Amino acid sequence: MTDLRFGVVGLGARSRIAQYAHRPGEGSEVVALADPSAPQRDAALELYPEATGYADHTDLLDQKLDGVFLTTPDDLHEDPAIDFLQAGINVFVEKPLAITTEGCDRVLQAAYDSGSRLYVGHNMRHMPVVLTMRKLIQDGAIGDVKAIWCRHFVGHGGDFYFKDWHADRSRTTGLLLQKGAHDIDVMHWLAGGYTTRVNAMGALTLYGGITDRQDRSGQRFKDFVSNDNWPPLEQKGLAPVMDVEDLSMANLLLDNGVFLTYEQCHYTPDYWRNYTVIGTHGRLENFGDGPGGVVKVWNSRRSGYREDADVVVEIEGDSENHGGADPHLVAEFVKFVRDGGATLTSPIAARAAVAAGYAATQSLRANGVPQDIPALDPALIAYFDNGQTR
Repeated sequence: MTDLRFGVVGLGARSRIAQYAHRPGEGSEVVALADPSAPQRDAALELYPEATGYADHTDLLDQKLDGVFLTTPDDLHEDPAIDFLQAGINVFVEKPLAITTEGCDRVLQAAYDSGSRLYVGHNMRHMPVVLTMRKLIQDGAIGDVKAIWCRHFVGHGGDFYFKDWHADRSRTTGLLLQKGAHDIDVMHWLAGGYTTRVNAMGALTLYGGITDRQDRSGQRFKDFVSNDNWPPLEQKGLAPVMDVEDLSMANLLLDNGVFLTYEQCHYTPDYWRNYTVIGTHGRLENFGDGPGGVVKVWNSRRSGYREDADVVVEIEGDSENHGGADPHLVAEFVKFVRDGGATLTSPIAARAAVAAGYAATQSLRANGVPQDIPALDPALIAYFDNGQTR
C-alpha cells in the first residue's frame, strides 16, 4: 500500500495530532509543514525530520499532497481550507470550521464545487464519555430526548484562552463559539437536531479587571501554561487584546423541538464538562468526562435526591489525548482520504455548531436579543449527508 502524503499547516500545540498520521511504510506520512514562525517549523521538523518546512501554506499547494491538517488559529481556517480544496487536496480542518456562519458556508461550497474531501476535527465525537451517552440514548435508556443542559467548567481558562489570540474576538468571534463549538456539536448529536434559534447573555466578568498584560506572540503554548496560576485574579501577563467573554450562557431551540442550555465559565477551580440529558422516561448525567468518571441513568420514580442510580456505566478510554479520542479522529480522517465513506464527524454538523455559537455571540452582545440561524443550501446538505458523493 502506497503511503498517503500529508502536510501540516499551523504548527502550534494542536498540530501534534498529525503525528498519528505519520506512519511511514504503514500507509501514511507527514512530508510537508508550513508556519510563518521559524522556531515553530524547527520544532516540528524534530518530529518529522524527513519533511520539508515552508513559511506559507501556499507553498504546499503544489507538493502533490493527498491531504493536509489545518491546525492554524481559528481565523486562518477559512481561506487556507478553500485554497487546498480548490487545489484538489483533501482537508482536515481543526474545529471550529470557521469563525462565522458565512465563512463555514464558503468552505462547504468550495468542497462541493471541487469534489475534494472535507473533514472537521470534532474529536469529542470519538470521546468515550460522549459515545457512552449516545449509546444509552439510542438504546432507549431515557426515552425520547427533550432537553440537554451542559455546564462547562474551564479551569485553565486564564492560561489557555486569555493569554494569546483566543482572547481577541477578531480571531475567534468569541469563546461561546471557539470553545462552545465542541459542546454544541455534542448536544446536537445527542439530541438529533440542529439549532434554529438562540439567545444568550454573558460578559468579561473577571479577567478584564487584570491590568498586567504581555505580548506572547513569540512564545509557545507551553511557555505560559501553569497549574500554579491560582486564584484567577492573580494571573499575570494576559493578552494585550482581550475582548471576549469569560462567562456566558445560552438557550437554544432545535429544529426537532429539543431545548438546550449551555453554560461556560473560564475561572472555575475544576476543568470538566457536565451534561444532563432529560428524556420522556428518565435522565442521564455524566460525573467526570474521562476515565474514572461515570454516566448515571435515573428512570424510576423517586422523591428527593438519591446518589444511587438505576444504571451506572463507567467511562473508559485514556487519560491523555481527549480520552483517547485524537488517535481515532486522525485514523478516521486517513481512512476517509483513502476510501471515502461515512464518518462520525460531519461538516454539516460542524457548520451547525458554528452557526449556533455565532448567533449566540451576536445575541449576547445585543443584550440577549434572540437570533435565528440562516438556512443552508439543501444541495450542500444532501451532498455532505451522502458522504460527499453526488
